[in-house]
Amino acid sequence: MTGFPTLLHKEVLRFWKVGFQTIAAPVMTALLYLLVFAHVMEGRVRVFDGVPYSAFLAPGLVMMAVLQNAFANSSSSLIQSKITGNIIFVLLPPLAYWEFFAAYVLAAMVRGMVVGLGVLAVVFPFVDLPVQHPLWVLAFAFAGSAILGALGVLAGIWAEKIDQLAAFSNFVIVPLTFLAGVFYSTRSLTPFWQGVSHLNPFFYMIDGFRFGFFDKSDIDPAISMGFIVICLAVVTGLTLAILRNGYKLRH
Repeated sequence: MTGFPTLLHKEVLRFWKVGFQTIAAPVMTALLYLLVFAHVMEGRVRVFDGVPYSAFLAPGLVMMAVLQNAFANSSSSLIQSKITGNIIFVLLPPLAYWEFFAAYVLAAMVRGMVVGLGVLAVVFPFVDLPVQHPLWVLAFAFAGSAILGALGVLAGIWAEKIDQLAAFSNFVIVPLTFLAGVFYSTRSLTPFWQGVSHLNPFFYMIDGFRFGFFDKSDIDPAISMGFIVICLAVVTGLTLAILRNGYKLRH
């Protein structure tokens, strides 16, 4: 079991050593989103009763930062290792495929959670943000970052160039995140677009996470968590099967 903690330590150090880029930058981006959107939309957008728009927006920005950075950590690490050729130093040791998977996903979760805590720290002075159900907050944050960490492993294995990974992020991850109710409540949409939004797994992550703060959500949090658990099981199973097969790594 010495290989797993060593690889996990290496992956955590990889983003921690450049924390100004991997942690401080996304925290600043989320703060700018809050300041700009809260200033422009405060009083013009109706969300939950009794919840100011700036407070409604803050949990969505936190979860968006968690998800995007969890994905970025595992995917960028793998694609950089493949391009530079040093992936061989991870593949040669007698690491089980599940150890490989667990190390990359856990490191992605650590980065996502650290960035999320950073965003929370900088938004608290600007908004009144109660935490009604802290266990729901933690559950959705951990489950969401795990899914995106596993998706990052999948994308990193599939991509052969930085361009391909950037395309996956820009045309899949970013749109799904932005259209998941970060900046608005799906209750404000027409029934058709509400149904479309409910096909987006990111919606359940953000809506459930927001429930932990306000005790209000568009969907029952138990239903959201059940959907997320199913997604996590599917993504984990697919990624482990690909790693066991050695697709684009050992062949």
